Amino acid sequence: MPSPTTPNRVAMISGANRGIGLAIARTLADQGWELSLGVRDPAKLTDAPEGALVHRFDATDPKSEKAWAEATAERFGRIDAVIANAGIMIPKTVIEADDGDIDALMQVNVKSPLRLVQAAWPWLTASGQGRVVTIVSLSGKRVKSARSGTYALSKFAAMALTHSIRHAGWDQGIRATAICPGYVATDMSANLTNRAPEDITQPADIARTVAFVLDLPNTSSITEVPINSTLEDML
Repeated sequence: MPSPTTPNRVAMISGANRGIGLAIARTLADQGWELSLGVRDPAKLTDAPEGALVHRFDATDPKSEKAWAEATAERFGRIDAVIANAGIMIPKTVIEADDGDIDALMQVNVKSPLRLVQAAWPWLTASGQGRVVTIVSLSGKRVKSARSGTYALSKFAAMALTHSIRHAGWDQGIRATAICPGYVATDMSANLTNRAPEDITQPADIARTVAFVLDLPNTSSITEVPINSTLEDML
């Protein structure tokens, strides 16, 4: 594997065009990270942090993750972190949902993050301190309502994926963390709650949490981080 072309750590962030993904990108840029941002339409991301690689990424295209990871490694010579943030929500009960709904949720929320980590694996292991962060949601820890049931199916799987990555990469210095927010002030949540945006978790706070986790040494691994703006039993 070629020597890194940059001394700074490099993070890949999926779904970085808005909301949580863009907030993470801005926070990590402020902390000196080099960034590779995966978005569906790179031309529409006009406010990316300076120096970032903006690359086409489509979670429904099985070839997308490998192409993006290879382009990142070619540009920077290293990959130190993968932040799987892209996701979809289909508000249907498990009785209402059809096979197409379940397939779409699993493709974007589980299979694509897995492919992305697989594609970046050689560089993550070469780092010796590789990091994988999945934005899972509290729906990966409980089923809040009937209409969140199908979403929770995929997010429980995403949580299992995070733990599986943690086990697979532990001896190579890779640490995996699931960030599990409740409602966040993003376009997705706007369609799911009537609470005012200022009364729910802010994307910048999720970004601060991700930055903290990425900076921890191998000897201080955090596997799950629940974040909420309301009081819930057991969370």
